[in-house]
Amino acid sequence: MSKDKIKKHLPTAAVLIVGIAGIALMVLSGGNTSGYASGQLDQFATCLKERGAVFYGAFWCQHCQNEKAFFGSSANLLPYVECSAPDGQTQLSVCTAKKVEGYPTWDFKDGTRLTGEVTLKTLAEKTGCELPAKAK
Repeated sequence: MSKDKIKKHLPTAAVLIVGIAGIALMVLSGGNTSGYASGQLDQFATCLKERGAVFYGAFWCQHCQNEKAFFGSSANLLPYVECSAPDGQTQLSVCTAKKVEGYPTWDFKDGTRLTGEVTLKTLAEKTGCELPAKAK
């Protein structure tokens, strides 16, 4: 294979490797890295959306995968906006318009923004959503 072909396929390979690592993390952690039982954060994730929080991320972003892993099976209820085009090379206009410069990014109803992995406790404090007690 020529160097040009290798360079052409390198971004795709990188995305696949990061995706596989994220899936492995989810499987090994039982779907969640926060210590909550499956589905226990459904109400919390729904509350975040109701309170106007928005989570911007990219499918290839390991920190975004980590953020979702905090929620386990409840991650599908998050107010998540995918910012990456399928090629992993460009940002979608919805995120460009919001001036999202890094991932993950959380925007809140009060106009504030947090970037990087944000703890569940911080999300609860920023939104007033109640974080349930961990299952024993």
